[in-house]
Amino acid sequence: MSPPEPFLSRAARWLTFGSAVSILLSIAISQILLALALAALLASGEELRLPRIRLPLGLFMLGTVIALAFSADPAAGLPQIRKFYVFLELLVVFSTLRSLKVVRWLFLSWAGVASLTAIRGFVQFAGKVQEAHQAGRGFYDFYVGERITGFTSHWNTYSAEEMFALIMLGAFLFFAGTRKRSWVWLMCAGLIAMAVLLGETRAIWVGTAVAGLYLVWFWRRWMTLLVPAAILVAFVVSPAAIRERFTSIFRPQQVDSNQFRMITWRTGIRMIEAHPWLGLGPEGPKYHFQEWVPPDVPRPLPAGWYGHLHNIYLQYAAERGIPTMLIMMWMLVRILFDFWKGLRALPPGRGDRRFLLHGGIAVVLATMAEGFFEYNLGDSEVLTMFLVVVACGYIALEKDVVAG
Repeated sequence: MSPPEPFLSRAARWLTFGSAVSILLSIAISQILLALALAALLASGEELRLPRIRLPLGLFMLGTVIALAFSADPAAGLPQIRKFYVFLELLVVFSTLRSLKVVRWLFLSWAGVASLTAIRGFVQFAGKVQEAHQAGRGFYDFYVGERITGFTSHWNTYSAEEMFALIMLGAFLFFAGTRKRSWVWLMCAGLIAMAVLLGETRAIWVGTAVAGLYLVWFWRRWMTLLVPAAILVAFVVSPAAIRERFTSIFRPQQVDSNQFRMITWRTGIRMIEAHPWLGLGPEGPKYHFQEWVPPDVPRPLPAGWYGHLHNIYLQYAAERGIPTMLIMMWMLVRILFDFWKGLRALPPGRGDRRFLLHGGIAVVLATMAEGFFEYNLGDSEVLTMFLVVVACGYIALEKDVVAG
């Protein structure tokens, strides 16, 4: 009979679990629980563990600090240094969650909470319909700038959280060994998918499609042939606002013009050309954007958010230099390589390790695809969930973790 687990070790594990799940409800609560989890972990004397991406992660942080030190206004970039705190989620999850059963329940808890936030989004959506009617405005024109946010402060954050929860739930349904009460999780998947659809965040739709295609390909390869038909049916039966939003990807209207995004990309390229090695410094594109807008762009600028470059690759290169951006890409590709290598080493059949590794790859692919259109990893809530998925994927590669 094994000795009882020390109290502080148990406390660190469940505080970590709480931090990882509560991010769907409140970033403040999640980060408080993260601090408590770290304190309990340190006090417990348990080994501090980081997955094998610690080298690129450390170099990415170092590149950020160097870019800050050589920037024109280091004080303006301090928020990006404070964001290093979020990366502690990787440490506490990988150090404390040493049971695949606990990890499985973490992602099922994501599914449950994401379903609740989806329902909250539905209520908000109904309210938006009523507000648009009362204002005498067309719903589509009104809704593009007033989308559902769940418990978050912005629709991009909300949609990304729902996307991550949906991807991991899909991986669970396709590949996990234990799938009791599947009807419950299928119902949750339906609610979350509807929230992603009603969120009308096009970059999230792209990321979800990429992740979905990956998961379906490795679940039932022949079913990928049905995906175009499924998309067509969904388009036909969707409300007019959803159809308009989808077609705006190719034929944008004035209210959802893609022109502002093209301006941010061109502006970012000019910043990088002028400062290829260290960038403008963390937060630099936000404060110096107007200085780098191409001269042929007419003023005033089209409606849109110009606080970042709407592309993680351009954003990191413009802020911190091309080398630091390439280190970030190295880290992402390393995660994909490690998870794929781990999958190939698994015996045939379903299992928690398989679902965690497939889900991890799908999340990274979705993040990289969405990252072409949004600065998604700059959002602390999105970054937290991303790090939880990555840490749990690396836990699945560990031979000494408890399976049950």
